[in-house]
Amino acid sequence: MERRKSRGVRKVDRVKAVEIDAEAENLAVAALKHGRIGNHSGDCEKSLKRPIFAIDPGTEESGWVWYEAGRVRKSGVSSNHDILTDIQAGSVDACEMAIEMIASYGMAVGREVFETCVWIGRFKQAFRAPESVRLVYRKDVKMHICGTPRAKDANIRRALIDKLGPAGTKKAPGPTYGVKSHAWAALGVAVTAAEAKAGGVS
Repeated sequence: MERRKSRGVRKVDRVKAVEIDAEAENLAVAALKHGRIGNHSGDCEKSLKRPIFAIDPGTEESGWVWYEAGRVRKSGVSSNHDILTDIQAGSVDACEMAIEMIASYGMAVGREVFETCVWIGRFKQAFRAPESVRLVYRKDVKMHICGTPRAKDANIRRALIDKLGPAGTKKAPGPTYGVKSHAWAALGVAVTAAEAKAGGVS
C-alpha cells in the first residue's frame, strides 16, 4: 500500500510540473508577442560572458537595459507589471541581474519610496537566482561613472556616452542607440555592476 501511494504522489507531482512548465511557456510567448525584453536569450547563451539586465525601478514604471559586451542590445521604459511578467517567464534567464537600490540618508521619505522598495523586492524574487541579483546604490554609480558623488543625471549620461560611444542612427546604431529617459539610469547600473565584477571598480 505504501509503495502504491508513493507512485501516485510522484504521478501527481509530474502532472503539476507539466502544468507549471506550460504556464511558464505561455508567459514567455506572451512576452515575445509584446516585443519587450526576451528576444535575445538564445544568442546570449552562446556568449562567453553573461549579459546584464539592469533596472532603474520606479513606483509604476521602470527603466531597463540589456547590456552586453560594452553595448546596449535593448532598452526601454516599461510598466512594472510587464517587466515582472517577463522576468517570471524566464525572458532574462540568460542574464545576470542588477537593480538600483534605494539608500537611507536619515531623511523622511514618502509613499513612492516605499512602493519602489516593494517593486525592487518583487523583481529580485522573480529572477531565476534571487540571491545573485546585484543591488547597486546610486552613489556607487556616480562614483564609478563620474568619480564624484555630486554628479547629476546629465553628467552620468554624458560620461556613459563618452565611455561606450554615441547612439548613432537607425541605419548605423551605436553602442547606446535607443537609450532614453530612465533607461540611462539603468545603463549606469549595468556598467557599474559589469565593471565591478570584472575588477574595474576602484
